[in-house]
Amino acid sequence: MLPLLLVRFSDHLGVLNVFRYITFRTGGALMTALFIAFVIGPAMIRRLRVSQGSGQPIRTDGPARHIIEKQGTPTMGGLLILISSIAATLLWADLTQAYVWVVLFVTISFGLLGFVDDYLKVTKRSPEGVSANTKLLIQVAVAVLASFAAMSLEEPSLAGTVAIPFLKTVLLHLGWGFLAFGALVIVGASNAVNLTDGLDGLAIVPVIIAALAFALIAYLVGNVKFADYLQLHYIAGTGELAVFLAALVGGGLGFLWYNAPPAMVFMGDTGSLSLGGALGGVAVATKHEIVLAIIGGLFVIEAVSVIVQVASFKLTGKRIFRMAPIHHHFEQLGWQESTIVIRFWIVSVVLALIGLSTLKLR
Repeated sequence: MLPLLLVRFSDHLGVLNVFRYITFRTGGALMTALFIAFVIGPAMIRRLRVSQGSGQPIRTDGPARHIIEKQGTPTMGGLLILISSIAATLLWADLTQAYVWVVLFVTISFGLLGFVDDYLKVTKRSPEGVSANTKLLIQVAVAVLASFAAMSLEEPSLAGTVAIPFLKTVLLHLGWGFLAFGALVIVGASNAVNLTDGLDGLAIVPVIIAALAFALIAYLVGNVKFADYLQLHYIAGTGELAVFLAALVGGGLGFLWYNAPPAMVFMGDTGSLSLGGALGGVAVATKHEIVLAIIGGLFVIEAVSVIVQVASFKLTGKRIFRMAPIHHHFEQLGWQESTIVIRFWIVSVVLALIGLSTLKLR
């Protein structure tokens, strides 16, 4: 919004030219989202605590200590991230760029789905909210629409293709099959982040790390000179997604202030589904879907641990891990929560650096 309003006056006031630059607006979006989160955070958490009473229902099949230590903590803290990051995006991004609206569509849709899921859990006092089939159906529908929109915005030579990391010219042509692939990426990322959200601060910091990495990717892919230098596939308009991701980082940092152990609020499905969907949407828009599996490798590990656990139990009657997702396995081994969280953060940083290396190693 600000670029559209202020750049037109730059001929009379030269300093307003800074609003033309994505880098300046990226910083502005981050700080704005952080500020909004700090301002509305305390009142929102108080409101959630009062309205939810005994807080988020704790699963009885999870670690026993969670029933004691985390009982009464309110959920739906993802609203704090969504409100602050979406407001900052609308304020600082160039809203004439369609990719911004595609990713916002995914983020808001998944956020609303997560909100309904959280609301049902709180009101029914049960860990079960929206049925798994209904949730998956809605996610797939939204993801297919977003993938179709991304295909429509791309150059004909790139539409329906998947870029392969480390190979500068190789494109895997899927045609209309890309709709299924894009949906898999978006829905998979959304649910993987959801599975990771099990300990205080565990999910939000890897999301912030992944968002920072993809902010750089979006900026480079959307800049014709940098894309040409790094031999990336240039996609006009994706640079504005760096502004959105910066806003997500700012909102995430503001949420982390209240989610740091011991958490004052949980993000709930409102946050985890929308944040994962946002990362998946950006990956599809920038044609870095496979790189997301590297940068967001921690989320992949968490999701795979659940799949392996369920498959092993159904096929053999035996469990591979003491508990899934895998962060609960380490809890059962006696690791302290803070140890698990910080070590998983370190893994996220390493994976992000490996993912970013694909930009140059071609």
